[in-house]
Amino acid sequence: MNISDLEAKTIHELYEIARDLGIASPTKLRKKELIFEILKMRAEKEGLIFAEGILEIMAEGFGFLRVAGLNPSPDDIYVSPSQIRRFALRTGDMISGQVRPPKESEKYFALLRVEAVNGTDPEMATKRLFFEDLTPIYPNNRLRLETTSKEITTRMIDLIAPLGKGQRGLIVSPPKAGKTTVLKKIANAITANHPEVELLVLLVDERPEEVTDMERSVKGLVTSSTFDLPPENHIRVAEMVLERAKRLVEHGKDVVILMDSITRLARAYNLVEPPSGRTLSGGLDPNALRSPKRFFGAARNIEEGGSLTILATALVETGSRMDDVIYEEFKGTGNMELHLDRKLAERRIFPAIDINRSGTRKEELLLTEEELDMMYLLRRAMGNLGTAEMTELMLERLHHTKNNEEFRQLVVKSSFAENVRALNQ
Repeated sequence: MNISDLEAKTIHELYEIARDLGIASPTKLRKKELIFEILKMRAEKEGLIFAEGILEIMAEGFGFLRVAGLNPSPDDIYVSPSQIRRFALRTGDMISGQVRPPKESEKYFALLRVEAVNGTDPEMATKRLFFEDLTPIYPNNRLRLETTSKEITTRMIDLIAPLGKGQRGLIVSPPKAGKTTVLKKIANAITANHPEVELLVLLVDERPEEVTDMERSVKGLVTSSTFDLPPENHIRVAEMVLERAKRLVEHGKDVVILMDSITRLARAYNLVEPPSGRTLSGGLDPNALRSPKRFFGAARNIEEGGSLTILATALVETGSRMDDVIYEEFKGTGNMELHLDRKLAERRIFPAIDINRSGTRKEELLLTEEELDMMYLLRRAMGNLGTAEMTELMLERLHHTKNNEEFRQLVVKSSFAENVRALNQ
């Protein structure tokens, strides 16, 4: 009995099978969870191990199931080339199946039988389209970030730079402007408001304590390569995260990758890529930008169903000419930008968002007509204010309203517009 046979059964039939196998409290499990518990118990009764992991296919044709996140570990499971060819498996697939212990001359556990690919029948995996063959369209389904009245950061982003499913966004930030905190708040807002979204967090060349903090703060798959690891590891981890996201999108899922940062990934490629003989300002090789652009360009809304949203941080004002060149190269490729301002952060105004420079392309596809009119009115009214005055004024009004709808009604009233005009004079 394989996974497709079990999926065809009713939940009550599955309860009976589970009780016969001795599974405790089967009625507390959802159907998909119950199916995997049945498969796991059957494997154990046959003296085998039931395991799952994310597949990474090596250049030699065989692969490994990464069971400890996306990084290699001694517990990884060997997958033979014949299994990869039979089910048309791809790097990033979540494989579930029966596993046997290593023999005398072997180092790793080996996959005996493929029970499921990305939670579905393995035979279905052979019929899916490639990610590159799916049709990209503009984001038209909004990811709402507003949660509680006190979460001002996400409320502010929702108003000035709305995020949609399939968005390709940059958080442009100088050092110590609060970009990691902004990423964390966005991650938690997506988890709270959109449980159907698969959240992946990628930290490249980060401090180890930042990784621990992110893992404890965010409900999602956090994958990292810290600054004490070689650039080859940064690249491998980033490519694994992207491949995992693509496999989920191929199955019609909505996926969000939050990345910190695209600048450090480009630096890693600059160290690893063979030199082309040409050098841009700051010592950057033009070839080093191809792969980070391919990563960032993978973000898209899919007409056939599913989406891949990538929100990446880009570092500026670091004193490095290379970082500025990397940002300039990525500047026109995104369709949403959120700018953080160093002067605001120095004055301890958080979130240190530069309202004038932040925004979303084709925002009319994401906002209602009332919200769009409010944003046009707000930007016109605050247009002549300085960055600090504008952000301070908006933060003050947000603190005095319970939600964004109440803030919208406040803006539409003439009293708010008059206050702003008075500040302009």
